[in-house]
Amino acid sequence: MKPIRLPEPPGPTPGVPEIFDGGAYSVVRRAVVIGNGSTGSENQCVGLVRALGLSDKHVLYRVTRPKGGVNEWLHWLPVSVHKKLYFVLRRIFGYTQLLLTARGRKHVLVHPENGGSVGLSSILEADAKQIVKMARDTYETDGPLLVVASGRDTISVASSIKRLASENVFVVQIQHPRVKLNRFDLVITPRHDYYPLTPEAQEQVPRFLKRWLTPQEPPDEHVVLTVGALHQIDSAALRNAASAWNDEFAPLPKPLLVVNIGGPTRQCRYGADLAKKLISNLLSVLASCGTVRISFSSRTPDKVASIIVKQLGDNPKVLIWDGQEPNPHMGHLAWADAFVVTADSLSMISEVCSTGKPVYVMGAERCTWKYADFHKSLSKRGVVRPFLGSEDISESWSYPPLNDTAEAASRVREALAERGWRLRT
Repeated sequence: MKPIRLPEPPGPTPGVPEIFDGGAYSVVRRAVVIGNGSTGSENQCVGLVRALGLSDKHVLYRVTRPKGGVNEWLHWLPVSVHKKLYFVLRRIFGYTQLLLTARGRKHVLVHPENGGSVGLSSILEADAKQIVKMARDTYETDGPLLVVASGRDTISVASSIKRLASENVFVVQIQHPRVKLNRFDLVITPRHDYYPLTPEAQEQVPRFLKRWLTPQEPPDEHVVLTVGALHQIDSAALRNAASAWNDEFAPLPKPLLVVNIGGPTRQCRYGADLAKKLISNLLSVLASCGTVRISFSSRTPDKVASIIVKQLGDNPKVLIWDGQEPNPHMGHLAWADAFVVTADSLSMISEVCSTGKPVYVMGAERCTWKYADFHKSLSKRGVVRPFLGSEDISESWSYPPLNDTAEAASRVREALAERGWRLRT
């Protein structure tokens, strides 16, 4: 079996000192990340910033929405309209009544996270004018500002920053903004976001709805296409995790099979039936495993988790993470010999496929639309295989690891160079 080369983190590159090469104005030394509170979206931003060598020089801003009660029915609105409408409703009906749901239950307010999920100790509310002022005021001393945003709620903020301070910033939008891509300097999005343009997708959509499908045009020169989601996993991260988790994972019987279970989505629906099939398949391959470690995500339905815990929790080969910190996810990526992942989480699958280790997917046949296209592309590349329950986990196989984050970072460097800018060395 050929050795697997994992992507290396960015390192210093020899070159001309910046004072002799365009001066301070041409060097990007800092970044602003604009998130939406979703761990998956913010992880993509931080992963790109890390690959660009700015992990120690970035600040996280977050676009937040009101949560609880009536707000559950307002998330389809643009975030600015949502906030204004909620303010009006509070003035009319009062705070307590708005927290009541149709079922008569009161929701606990969910406060914005403190940034711990992306390795930061604090976050700031995203304000386009404030970020623009900072970019302008510090341009002469600190140079251009890199802005990286991800998620629907961040689009208006990121595009406003680009419009108001185009001479001082370089704006990257991760995930397809659907319309007016020229509002950003670069758009990074998976290939399957363009699935609606394929003949296969066009056949599935009634004629009167086609005009509403987005995107409606193929990618232009400032769109970077990836296979999966961006993330923070590279060889250095895995080496560090292997060392940090050595005491817990080194003594475990091998091979180690890690099972990551997500939750159903609109384009990948499943429930207790898939949980039962997963249990059956795991029991079938258990003889070829030394250890099986199972993790649930925050989206895993309680019914699915309880079925799995009830059936496998007492098995001496099986260890189920209880959800308490520290999260063993990085240890799993570093120490696993193979993975089983449910088909719903593109981020989770992208991460495990960056390791070069065997990845088995459960439930891909239940996915539709863009999710189905994503799984089809991975299968064609030989990156994943379906989990059937007939596998011998002790038999390894490999593939060229997904390297989307490093490749996207390279395109950002090229785009900066076209503008006469470069990243700090």
